Amino acid sequence: MEGRIWRKKEGASGAAIAGLRAVTPASLPETYFSFLAFSNGGEGPLPVQPLWLSLYSAEDVAAIAEQGTFDEFFPGLFVIGSNGAGEGVAFDLRVSEPYPLVAFDMTNADLAESILPIAPHFGAALELIGLDD
Repeated sequence: MEGRIWRKKEGASGAAIAGLRAVTPASLPETYFSFLAFSNGGEGPLPVQPLWLSLYSAEDVAAIAEQGTFDEFFPGLFVIGSNGAGEGVAFDLRVSEPYPLVAFDMTNADLAESILPIAPHFGAALELIGLDD
């Protein structure tokens, strides 16, 4: 993340990451868990839509998953953040691994209209995080 704009938070504890792993409905990429160990949430620009990433902490993502906050209207999306304004950021579990990272309009449950691709997998998303152009 050197040379990038990222408001880093203290890394997630092993217990927080284990708690998140316990509630994930699929095998999420190790790069995601490694990033949480480096920065348990945080925020910064993206050079693609939604232009800003506010990554939720492992504890917040686990709570969202346990509560099923997005399940009814956004099935198959595993929410890990937002843009801070009305678009969620999620792994799209409706397709096979590696799960793409997508943004979606939290006010539009029509996924065909709502979803915008961010990156084909979390590793590719890491190449974008913190870049503003």
